[in-house]
Amino acid sequence: MPSTVVILGTGGTIAGTASNPADNVGYTAAQRGVAELVAAVPRLGEAPLELEQVAQVDSKDMDYPTWQRLAQRVGLHLARPEVCGIVITHGTDTMEETAWFLQRVLAPGKPVVLTGAMRPSTALQADGPQNLLDATVVAREPGACGVVVVFGGAVHSAHDVRKVHTYRIDAFSSGDAGPIARIEEGRLRRHRLWPIGSALGLARIGFDPASWPRVEVISGHAGSGAALVDALLASGVHGLIVAAPGNGSLHKALEPALRRAVAGGVPVWRCTRCAGGNLVGVNDETLPAAPTPSPWQARIDLMLSLLGTPG
Repeated sequence: MPSTVVILGTGGTIAGTASNPADNVGYTAAQRGVAELVAAVPRLGEAPLELEQVAQVDSKDMDYPTWQRLAQRVGLHLARPEVCGIVITHGTDTMEETAWFLQRVLAPGKPVVLTGAMRPSTALQADGPQNLLDATVVAREPGACGVVVVFGGAVHSAHDVRKVHTYRIDAFSSGDAGPIARIEEGRLRRHRLWPIGSALGLARIGFDPASWPRVEVISGHAGSGAALVDALLASGVHGLIVAAPGNGSLHKALEPALRRAVAGGVPVWRCTRCAGGNLVGVNDETLPAAPTPSPWQARIDLMLSLLGTPG
């Protein structure tokens, strides 16, 4: 039976430090390496682990080269028969984006678990150690698969997870779908199926990241107009996602500009800016509803759909 968990470090708040242990916001992210994080949780040493520092960034600064490198390292380790699962330590700001990117590219048959923290490692109530321990529980769970986020004792599918709070340690939610499972004293209680899907494959992202399509998210709001769309088109944008109010409604001054974009060869997908819910009854072939409810997921989907495979 595979028994090794590979922990890949990328930085984030979980690796952050502050000079004052009572300071939960004035810290510097990505200061401690993954080996130091693991050493702070003695129970992690009770089963086989391998550690690798893939990046050391504040996740607000996550970029395409890091995504490419991370996906390649995850793919390499997943192919090893002795590896049962992978844990990725990651900042919370863009964790849901990285999770969806990895799910779409890899759709792994083994668990790939992202986790992090809302408090730096120096905090009086640091949440990173428990989240890291819980993540390894999921990475070793028989039958687990797909990309998930483990945070605050809950296991969220990459498809549904959202960061919903700026400060609380239970900062993530799966909305209407609810979590896949919860972790209670080192044991997993599952509520629904693990995420599955068709992998686009690493070849899809084999190009130089500098050449990946540029897809931007714009917001629909009171007083929306054409100026931002026109400026983005003039700058050479390759695709647009509209985070529209309500059920995907478009301002009368914004909609013509979006249709001009599509007529000029720039695809436009619409999502809702609402925290929950899917678009219902949007049947516009020119400005269609995105396949995923989140504008940030949709941006990744459109970018990947515009990417070709290397020749």
